[in-house]
Amino acid sequence: MSTTVELTRFRVAPERVEQLLTSRAAMLADFKADRAGFLGARLVRLPDGEWLDIVEWRSSADFAESSAKGANLPGIKAFFESIESLVSAEEGTLADG
Repeated sequence: MSTTVELTRFRVAPERVEQLLTSRAAMLADFKADRAGFLGARLVRLPDGEWLDIVEWRSSADFAESSAKGANLPGIKAFFESIESLVSAEEGTLADG
């Protein structure tokens, strides 16, 4: 089975960057505790207030199940609340792993 990769690009207002960064650890802890198939994530800061979250999942089904849960835990909710707007969201398969 191939690893599924979630690529989410979003904007964060300058006054919410600190909230985004401080809530990240709790969000990841909530994902590890509550999301079957969560393998890890990397957050990339891009120019012009944009960010890219690269999340790896054991399978597409695990990713879909996680998406259905939404912001169901406090750490996830705090992270999501710091996001101003969604730019794009894509799903792919890891090609080199």
